[in-house]
Amino acid sequence: MAMKTLEYLRGISTEDCRKLRSRGIRHTNQLLHATELEIDRDRLGKKTGISPGRLLGFANQSAMLEISGMERYLPIVRRLGIDSLKDLKRADPSDLHARVVDAVGLAGAPSLSMVEYWIGQARTCDTVEEPGGIPPAQQESPALLSTPPAAARRVG
Repeated sequence: MAMKTLEYLRGISTEDCRKLRSRGIRHTNQLLHATELEIDRDRLGKKTGISPGRLLGFANQSAMLEISGMERYLPIVRRLGIDSLKDLKRADPSDLHARVVDAVGLAGAPSLSMVEYWIGQARTCDTVEEPGGIPPAQQESPALLSTPPAAARRVG
């Protein structure tokens, strides 16, 4: 779990950092916990003047920093189109490994088992809630989406 200062986030301005710090948010892990849910991003956005969309982007970056061993490769993985835990959860380990090797060369690339470890961690982490209010667990779990309502399960 990497605890970084807010300045580590791509696209964050000095003014954004000042506004977040005025609300007691000094590190990426604090920002993640303050912005995981859409309602929290809306509230924080009203208090800081930072748009909920920007806060969502910062939350996704902060969540990716929670993946052990990934920090060094984060810029590369982002260039490959994986910007959130949701994207990482859906990635095929072999394909992602091959793409990282193509990007950095075999000598500088993580092992396949490391990439599998990243994806395994992502699958056990909470996903940042996307706009629209669908709970994070239901965004990823077909079993939860197909569970019938309680009334339909009653035996008559």
